[in-house]
Amino acid sequence: MKILYATSEAVPFCKTGGLADVAGSLPPALAAEGAEVAVILPLYQRVRERFGDQLTYLCYDYVDLAWRHSYCGLFSMEKDGVTWYFLDNEQYFNRPELYGYMDDGERFGFFSRAVVRMLPHLCFWPEVIHCNDWQTALIPIYLKDDGVREDRFRSIRTTLTIHNIEYQGRYSKDTLGDLFGLDHGWADDGTILMDGDVNLLKGAILCADAVNAVSPTYANELKMAYFAHRLDGIMRQCGYKLSGVLNGIDMARYDPSTDSHIAQHYSKEDMSGKDVCKAALQRLLGLREEPYVPIVGIVSRLVSHKGLDLICEVLHDMMELPLQLVVLGKGDRKYEEFFRWAAEQYPGRMAVRLDYNEDLSMAIYAGADLFLMPSKSEPCGLSQMIAMRYGTVPIVRETGGLKDTVQPYEAWRDAGTGFTFANYASSDMLYVIREAVYLYKDYPDAFGRLRQRAMSCDFSWKRSAGEYLRIYAGITGQPWPPVKAAPVEETYVETAPVEEAPVEAAPAEEAPVEEAPVETAPAEEAPVEEAPVETAPVEEAPVEEAHVETAPVEEAPAEATPVEEAPVEEAPAEAAPVEEAPAEAVPAEAAPVEEAPAETVLAEEKAAAKKAPARKRTTSRKTAKKPAAKSGRKTAAAKKETTKKGPAAKTKQNTAE
Repeated sequence: MKILYATSEAVPFCKTGGLADVAGSLPPALAAEGAEVAVILPLYQRVRERFGDQLTYLCYDYVDLAWRHSYCGLFSMEKDGVTWYFLDNEQYFNRPELYGYMDDGERFGFFSRAVVRMLPHLCFWPEVIHCNDWQTALIPIYLKDDGVREDRFRSIRTTLTIHNIEYQGRYSKDTLGDLFGLDHGWADDGTILMDGDVNLLKGAILCADAVNAVSPTYANELKMAYFAHRLDGIMRQCGYKLSGVLNGIDMARYDPSTDSHIAQHYSKEDMSGKDVCKAALQRLLGLREEPYVPIVGIVSRLVSHKGLDLICEVLHDMMELPLQLVVLGKGDRKYEEFFRWAAEQYPGRMAVRLDYNEDLSMAIYAGADLFLMPSKSEPCGLSQMIAMRYGTVPIVRETGGLKDTVQPYEAWRDAGTGFTFANYASSDMLYVIREAVYLYKDYPDAFGRLRQRAMSCDFSWKRSAGEYLRIYAGITGQPWPPVKAAPVEETYVETAPVEEAPVEAAPAEEAPVEEAPVETAPAEEAPVEEAPVETAPVEEAPVEEAHVETAPVEEAPAEATPVEEAPVEEAPAEAAPVEEAPAEAVPAEAAPVEEAPAETVLAEEKAAAKKAPARKRTTSRKTAKKPAAKSGRKTAAAKKETTKKGPAAKTKQNTAE
């Protein structure tokens, strides 16, 4: 299966949030499962500065976006079994930041258009293009639009992942044709228009073949008005193609036993390095070095849906507890100013860094004891998974992926992996913070077991990659995994002997054996000459076995092949009138030779077997010919002599003639 993953950021090239972690980890996980994967993203200034010497220039082309005819270069590199493509246009992407510019709509409109038009220059023609958020939302729309004129685009299927539905790519209606180069029909039928504006995410949801959210709980929440930001009706309309796949993390990259960003390595078997990382964090941020005071860490974008309002409401109540607070992030100005002011109120107990620093974030994950995420809405959340990986117990609100990944602590049965609260209320958050702090201080053994359970959770991408591959298989019609085709060949090979079995069966051999005695019955010499032919396979063996008195041997074929008994006994019965006529002139040996032995031998064999059904059959025959049974024994003895002594048999034959 050939998959092209389109994203606006990816680790390790560029990052502003959780999308980069997903885009950097999911494609290698898909490739590890056997899929052919490539990732395409813009060639930002920071990517050129850090990885420019590792990129390979492939080609360039011109991309038309409305009335614009712009250059687009194509670069690539191989990493982790994935081909990474970068689209170059310095006018749009040679800037210090990834987002936040007034022409972001034009920038990512060009990127989406370039992804579609540069497909012929890639190493393969994709079967699925996986789009992410509003920055790539125009790709499914452009594929539908170009597919009307070019058949080659109709074979491509699209998947859209919604990482955060709050960001939808909304622009004025005038941008539809002038900026994005789309016909007004897309707005007239309501595909891309919502509340009088162009809504790129809405258009992608309607045009994509599959839509998924980044956690099962978030997929259900998107059908509710509270979480969907006015797209709840569209999500319910597209519920048939909506699913939720929980994100994972790179378990090799986020490993405290090998991470080079932390002060001391440690593992769940040996937690001594955790104390070293805690002391290093306190020295780094100017906190008091108090080993028995828990550090509560926050690594987040400072925006409203992260639940920062709750922290602002009860910050002073929190700081009355025996804890230290560390905040790392940037975002809305009101939150930045609030935390800057709060840090001045609690020197030595609270530290704030209004920036995003990868090394400092890892130091907080490793050195903190508790991790606070009181999100109003959280599609998936990776921070709580990373914190649990490093033994930092999370405190979260039960929403989205937070509910799917953190199991609430239950003291009565010593279970759970963190602390949770359901209502979006500062009092509920403060209650569980108190519970976590006092468990850490008063019951260190119970807290240690809780930490061990959190570190034991498996958040690898292998599980998530398998679910995504099933989504791709559903929209392309290709079976996954393809290895299951092997058993089909085995069943075909096994059926061959079944066909040969009836061919090897011997109904054809029995037919001539039955016909031979019927045709030769009128002739007197024929049965005598052909008797050895018939008795060689059929009669001679029973005569010897009758002499040895091994009755069960004959009964087995009688039961297995009842067809053989019927013709042998009935044929003489029909021919009896023909043979009884000469019985008056010829000695009585010839007629009973065929009839009597057949009955007496059968009677003796069945009497020896002592079976109920056999006794009934022999009794009916004995009552019919009881006098002949005694003479039959003499003729049987005579027949034995005849079969054993060849000359004597000829003499008796002559006398009979």
